[in-house]
Amino acid sequence: MEASADMSIAADHLITADELLQMPDDGIRRELVRGEVIETMPPNYEHGLIALRLGSLLLAWIAQGAGGEAGVETGFRLARNPDTVRGPDVFYIRPERGPQHRAAPGFPDLAPDLAVEIVSPTETAEEVQAKVTDYLTAGARLVWVIYPRQQQVVAHTPDGVGRTFRTTDTLAQPALLPGFACPVAALFPA
Repeated sequence: MEASADMSIAADHLITADELLQMPDDGIRRELVRGEVIETMPPNYEHGLIALRLGSLLLAWIAQGAGGEAGVETGFRLARNPDTVRGPDVFYIRPERGPQHRAAPGFPDLAPDLAVEIVSPTETAEEVQAKVTDYLTAGARLVWVIYPRQQQVVAHTPDGVGRTFRTTDTLAQPALLPGFACPVAALFPA
């Protein structure tokens, strides 16, 4: 998520995910972190290209029989009281988790199995780590953090074991995404 000029909205009280949904659709991107609204800038051009490429690869893999659902920029309620709603740049949910998360309006009360964050030039390491921690604490099985400037992907898992994939590597996580593999270089514009 593009985090240039992140700003917290000062409030007399913490808000809930339901209150976040009631905010105006004014084109401002918002996440909710422990009850505080965080506003972010829209993603840059490169970010959009990377998200589309990875999302397209995941959708093709799903269509070939893997099943599940993939999407982009969707809010997930990761915690309650105070609420945290994060919107990964790309996500995947395994088929065995079923479609019940689509039944209720609002933000699904779950973490995606795979959450992907594309780091903007202005995001700090602390901001990125906070997102990774939120996803993993809420139950994500894998978080990919994509660093466009370095052209690499860092995989984070709940056990704390990380792995860095570079442009000469193939991005694969067989335990969660059996049969999915793509050259890391394919994610980045030439």
